[in-house]
Amino acid sequence: MSDAIEINGLTKDFRIGMRGYKLRAVEDLWLKIADNEIFGLLGPNGCGKSTTMKVILGLLEPTVGSCQIYGVPSTSVRSRRDVGFLPEAPYFYRYLSGRELVRFYAKMCGVPKDEIGDRTEDVLKLVAMDEAAHRRVGTYSKGMLQRIGIAQAVVHDPRLVILDEPTAGVDPIGSAAIADMIRSLKERKKTVLLCSHLLAQVEGICDRVGIMNRGKLVLEGSVDELLEKKDMRSLVVEHFPASAEAEVRAVLEKHGAKLASVEAPRISLDRLFLQQTRDSDQLHESEKEEA
Repeated sequence: MSDAIEINGLTKDFRIGMRGYKLRAVEDLWLKIADNEIFGLLGPNGCGKSTTMKVILGLLEPTVGSCQIYGVPSTSVRSRRDVGFLPEAPYFYRYLSGRELVRFYAKMCGVPKDEIGDRTEDVLKLVAMDEAAHRRVGTYSKGMLQRIGIAQAVVHDPRLVILDEPTAGVDPIGSAAIADMIRSLKERKKTVLLCSHLLAQVEGICDRVGIMNRGKLVLEGSVDELLEKKDMRSLVVEHFPASAEAEVRAVLEKHGAKLASVEAPRISLDRLFLQQTRDSDQLHESEKEEA
């Protein structure tokens, strides 16, 4: 089976200004996202995430390299039939009800007429908006707008769902609900590409992550592998009395304590993110000095 997304040597340049100054937004990006995984694409503002997403969506063509969605070039309209998308700042018709809005997008995405009703109700339940579906979109809170946005992104049953900052401006409770929805998409055999600045949330729901900085992919791998400190081990002990702390290595059993497990301690995704972007910045500055 083809990977959900395969990016090979992607470079994207823009010409800006009267003199056509070249701005390189993405440089030599190689990335594969497997079918039925949740992948988090991270990076500071201006790192190339949005440009990469636009290439995947077929809104931009690569300057160099290629991008495929389930084996179909992203430049082909056919590739977009397998994609659902929620932009960072979606604009919906405020005078429509939530149900009418989802039905509208179902028609736009080519859902067969006799399936639109069932599909609409199914995704409204998925995002827990079935009880508020009769209300006009203009009355929705930020969290409700994001949930109805996810509904419109998946109503045509795409294999790949791209979510750009789906919890932006949403309170912690709403964010947790959206995280549960993303997990449910994986249970429905969807692939999810998630862009977010909420690193703790990404850490909790993503199978793998990639960190971009200055247009380059500086780190990529599974969350567990990247956050594990491989040169350290921690002991988790049950019924551990304070008196045993100084003698733990030699006399653990003497104090009746039980060694429950040996684990690799983890750093936070926030710390890893900052560390990698800072290292990348330092490398960039050193390369400039050498040039």
